[in-house]
Amino acid sequence: MKRDFVTFSEFYRYYLTQHSTINCRRMHFVGTLLVIMDLAFALIQHNFWWLIWAPFLGYGCAWLGHGLFEKNRPATFGHPIWSLIGDGRMFWDTLRSYLRLR
Repeated sequence: MKRDFVTFSEFYRYYLTQHSTINCRRMHFVGTLLVIMDLAFALIQHNFWWLIWAPFLGYGCAWLGHGLFEKNRPATFGHPIWSLIGDGRMFWDTLRSYLRLR
């Protein structure tokens, strides 16, 4: 079900409810980390063909997390831009220990 949000803050509160299981968050964290590593590798190697893998790495891990652990439909389908920003924010919040992975 698509919901309308006025601000990212409002969306992010909803986004976190869609990532309530620790294993789903872990899958998102791993996916985002793999995308960052892929981007770094492409830059270091000056081979931007590696960027083809970024969506598969990020979304693959995230969607597996939703299918296997969360049992819900990823927010990406209704709010693709805010979901991408939400992934980055959730990754950053995890690094800062605002969200836990254990």
